[in-house]
Amino acid sequence: ATGMPLMGHSDDFAAAFADSEIDLGDVFYCAESVLLPEFRGRGIGHAFFEAREAHARELGFGKVAFCAVVRGEHPMEPKGYRPLDPFWRGRGYVPLEGVIAQFRWRDLGEDAESSKALQFWLREL
Repeated sequence: ATGMPLMGHSDDFAAAFADSEIDLGDVFYCAESVLLPEFRGRGIGHAFFEAREAHARELGFGKVAFCAVVRGEHPMEPKGYRPLDPFWRGRGYVPLEGVIAQFRWRDLGEDAESSKALQFWLREL
């Protein structure tokens, strides 16, 4: 799990917040979190978030955000997949309406890069 001040991240992320009233200087960005399937359901995901949120508080941030790829059913979706929305909501995060970044990358099974939408979620500390 990684994290950093949102202001230190890509300009594309800042552009997603252009129409919001959120002060990006007050937002700590929780970047990637990767947890192998055999370690899920043991509280490790909560520990990832708790550690990053505590670090954000120590640095003086009042908000924590992350973004998640917006996609419906995906052909590579593993058997038994469960969306993480209930986990995030249970931690106090809410999706920010209209705060969506666009990034391009080549996904598995794609011949070329394509644009992907990333929805931002936010929690007040």
